[in-house]
Amino acid sequence: MGERKPKRADARRNEKTLLDAAAAVFVASGVDAPVREIAAKAGVGMGTIYRHFPTRADLIIAVFRHQVDACVAAGPALLAANESPFRALAQWVDRYVDFVVTKHGLAGVLQSDQAGTETLHAYFVDRLVPVCAELLDAAVAAGEIRAGVQPLELMRGVGNLCIGADTDPRYDARKLVGILVAGLRCGTMDA
Repeated sequence: MGERKPKRADARRNEKTLLDAAAAVFVASGVDAPVREIAAKAGVGMGTIYRHFPTRADLIIAVFRHQVDACVAAGPALLAANESPFRALAQWVDRYVDFVVTKHGLAGVLQSDQAGTETLHAYFVDRLVPVCAELLDAAVAAGEIRAGVQPLELMRGVGNLCIGADTDPRYDARKLVGILVAGLRCGTMDA
């Protein structure tokens, strides 16, 4: 097999536009949303989507990786843009919620591919846990939150609060996640 040539800059931009649109549609409507809805949001034809992602599973996996990469990049950017590490953490968790809502639909799509699911989960943990740790450490160092909260604990807690958000429009996971994050602040409850 020959080496894969890197994509041209315009092709990378087009793919990013598609993935951003698909992620937004998946968050709003679930991973079963019609491809035409994604195409309309991205401003492209359905053929363009199928050219990049021949199956729905291909598209969902690409969105999953795209969202992980966006969450990874957002951590340091939010820390740099905020005077308060706690505010950066809260904004990052908000982005993470969007990712988790989409991630829940992934399990159904990949239910017959246990190895693929495990590979994606490892990608998720390996990339996101260090970013969450960096945000938590900065907020602890600034005296804004209590020490001792492990990144994976926080991420699992957020994930558990998001269960059902993609299927019940009356359930506001973001509200409960906000309460969880507020509870990290120093002085909000006994350690």
